[in-house]
Amino acid sequence: MFDYVHENKRLVQIVLAIIILPFALWGVDSYTGSRGKADAVATVNGERITQQELANALRQQQEKLRQQMGANFNPAMLDNPEMKRAIMENLVTQRLMLLRAKDAKLIVADEQMARVIGGIEAFQDNGKFDKKLYETVLANQGMSPLYFEARMRDEMLWQQMQDAYLQNGYASISVAEKIIRLNEQQRTVSTSPVSFQTFLAEVKVDEDALKKYYNQNMQEFQVGEQAKVEYVKFSMEDLLTKIEVSIDDVRKYFDEHQGEFGTPEERRAAHILISVPANASQAQQDAAREKSEQLLQQIRKIPGKFAELASKNSQDPGSAANGGDLGFFSRGMMTKPFEDAVYALKPGEISGLVKSEFGYHIIRLVAVKPSKAIPFNEARESIVGKLRQQKAADRFAEQAEKFSNTVYEQSDTLKPAADLIGSRIEQGGWVNNGMAAGELWTAKMQQAIFSSEVTKNKRNTAAVEVAPNILVAARVLEYKPTAVRAFAEVRGVIQQKLQRQQALERATEQGTAILAQLQNGGKPKMSWSPVQTITRSQHGSLDAGLVKKIFQAHSEKFPLYVGVEVPQTGYMLARIEAVKDGDSTVEEKRTRYAQQLRQLTGEEIFRAYMADARKNADIEMNIPEAATIQP
Repeated sequence: MFDYVHENKRLVQIVLAIIILPFALWGVDSYTGSRGKADAVATVNGERITQQELANALRQQQEKLRQQMGANFNPAMLDNPEMKRAIMENLVTQRLMLLRAKDAKLIVADEQMARVIGGIEAFQDNGKFDKKLYETVLANQGMSPLYFEARMRDEMLWQQMQDAYLQNGYASISVAEKIIRLNEQQRTVSTSPVSFQTFLAEVKVDEDALKKYYNQNMQEFQVGEQAKVEYVKFSMEDLLTKIEVSIDDVRKYFDEHQGEFGTPEERRAAHILISVPANASQAQQDAAREKSEQLLQQIRKIPGKFAELASKNSQDPGSAANGGDLGFFSRGMMTKPFEDAVYALKPGEISGLVKSEFGYHIIRLVAVKPSKAIPFNEARESIVGKLRQQKAADRFAEQAEKFSNTVYEQSDTLKPAADLIGSRIEQGGWVNNGMAAGELWTAKMQQAIFSSEVTKNKRNTAAVEVAPNILVAARVLEYKPTAVRAFAEVRGVIQQKLQRQQALERATEQGTAILAQLQNGGKPKMSWSPVQTITRSQHGSLDAGLVKKIFQAHSEKFPLYVGVEVPQTGYMLARIEAVKDGDSTVEEKRTRYAQQLRQLTGEEIFRAYMADARKNADIEMNIPEAATIQP
């Protein structure tokens, strides 16, 4: 139980991803209760999925794509029904699996939750869980601990449900051996190319063909609208260098926030848990209590045997192997009855029976690490940075509105807006509508630049947030509408393209004819490459289509011949001279393959389970066209 964070790194990564996403949340009441209040975009067995949840999921996907694609990210890719439906389908599946997990009586213990949260680096200071930091990180993302823990509990339940299937796939050794023989099969081959370059000099394309191609494919030669712009950028980062922080302000902050400057008291405890199921009968509860009392009497007589008795009797698998040792923890990490008992003990003392929702605990306090305060001189620089950041944020928020208003109200020039923030007007060069998003020219900024109000009426764009705490307003200096390049400009490009196409066709015709001769026993004059041995996964620079053909060829008689069109070069012929199956006698290899196959079959079983669950569930979806990513 208490080693959960080490055994479930993937889950912790998911949780960390949740933390860094900028959620627009309404508090835990929204998460647990709004499903019955807000308009539903879907229902799963009567449980509602709200518009807010869909908006949050869209935003999560947006941030994920932004991190993966960087400057190439375009928010418009999320603004289509297919993407929204895919995200909604995922929400429905998660909700259904969560309901199934709860129906199966799966639970996440508070101790388990505390251990996972305590192991997340984002909440640690010098490698130790810091409750203040935990609350601050969540608050900065608009989350309360209660909301975060409710969400995380659901993630862990979902993971339990998934693992129950993923970890129970099946694969026999005989199947593994067959896969080894096929997957690691070696084929000895040589190749001979028929290059399209050979035919280029023979190919002639007349003027009518060039013009016909141009007229039928004008979209290829279309140049999107362009605008040459100037702009003003206003960022919080620019304000940081202008912010002064007095020593009096630093001292005042230090005095008023003593809890931030130090480490809290930590306690190390060991325990013996006799668990009581949540749905236990009175008889089961009485039996557990009786067993706990007997153990407590033994420990009071011989305290030195606490670790031994914990190893033999504790029903907390995560700590029993360590003699019940839970390591160091601070307040807020354990369930309240357990924590209250620990903080009432002195080092070496053993508690009476402590009842929690998990059962009966017998607790021994092993050690205490007292709280430690950081002196003012050590905290000074971090406080200066924090106050400067706060003041810059306040000033940015105050001036951002004035900046936006100035850009709008004096829409025929950017100079007043630049003067307001003490900046200057920059030259932005040419911007192409629909070009890959850059640091400044995001999809939203491009949309603003190429609006008719800006391009035709020569007004400033609105102040657009191109990144967190960065506003940009632009003005079009010169505009070029969408146009098709003239035939004379692209004639050479079309000629090369058509010549290449015809040369490739001739290379394919000749290669196919040669292959037919070889397969019928003929011996055309040709040059073969040196012999090489390939497998399905290791085939050097050979074309993937050719490799597929090579491994599809079967015969008792060698050599075998195959061929395939290669769009980049022409046609490629291959001669197969020998086949050798992979060695399936190595025990370690068989075991590794069997494990991989069990994982694959586990995934298939889980997919089948989800499909059956959806088939038998009452699901209604009503995805609103106006569903958007909330600011």
